[in-house]
Amino acid sequence: MSSETPRAPNARPNTTSGWLAIPAPLARLFKRFPLLTYPPNELPARSPSARDVATLYVFISDRDALNGLPSFNPSCLKWQTFLKLSGIDFRIVSSNNHASPTGALPFLLPPSSPNTPSARTPIPSNKLEDYVALHGTSNVSAIPGFKQETYESLLSFQIRNAWLYALYLSRPNSDLLAQLYITPVSASQIVSATVLYQLRHAAEAEILKSIGTPVVNSTMLYKGAEEAFGALSSVLGSQDWFFESPSPGLFDATLFSYTHLLLGDSLAWQDRTLADSVKGYPNLVRHRDRILQICWNPKG
Repeated sequence: MSSETPRAPNARPNTTSGWLAIPAPLARLFKRFPLLTYPPNELPARSPSARDVATLYVFISDRDALNGLPSFNPSCLKWQTFLKLSGIDFRIVSSNNHASPTGALPFLLPPSSPNTPSARTPIPSNKLEDYVALHGTSNVSAIPGFKQETYESLLSFQIRNAWLYALYLSRPNSDLLAQLYITPVSASQIVSATVLYQLRHAAEAEILKSIGTPVVNSTMLYKGAEEAFGALSSVLGSQDWFFESPSPGLFDATLFSYTHLLLGDSLAWQDRTLADSVKGYPNLVRHRDRILQICWNPKG
């Protein structure tokens, strides 16, 4: 998700509660009448019946999708980047979780034709690494499982939790949250308030489940992310890619999915605490720049 000076959070620890994300009357209404979650739709109606290339459905604006730009969602950007690094030929389409037959984004529809309907089976994100192993054309470095798993928790917990707080719960970033996930849904104030509640409540629940505390403390979350970036910086050292690999792999793509959205100018962060943390480690900044050059080859 700019050369602006980052704005740090308040000096005192900040706590939040999902029920404070919307006006009290609506919160009471949701408590009495829980929101219904409907089953995922079938494939989007605009899905072509025949494709020469695979189609990756991600969170992205229609304009950015047409231009093949990076998704603004870390989970989607991770796999978008990995597919590019692997030499997979694909296009991207704007979508959302409810439109996904797997219930979540991203998902991939492999190339197909009217004569091969079975190839249209959607591939969820947890199967994309296997798909790349079968169809990738570029040499993507394979990292020993134990080596990668040791550091994956830094991305899955400390950095992800701080990202969830920064985007969904940090009030200075409310306009950015609305731009990405609320305004595209509806212009109705009632609908917008409902979506905002859902997003903030879900983010808070995810963080609390991960850290095992009764309240969300922004100071501790940001500190944890800072320590995680520091540890990753030490592991990377002076190498181009993690674990001294000759080429970037899935771990590199995963870190890029956060560092690019924090360092790039596509997202208007107001609370820039996380971006400031990344900027404190020049080798992580250069790592992001290398992958951006490989995958999107920006000019200038």
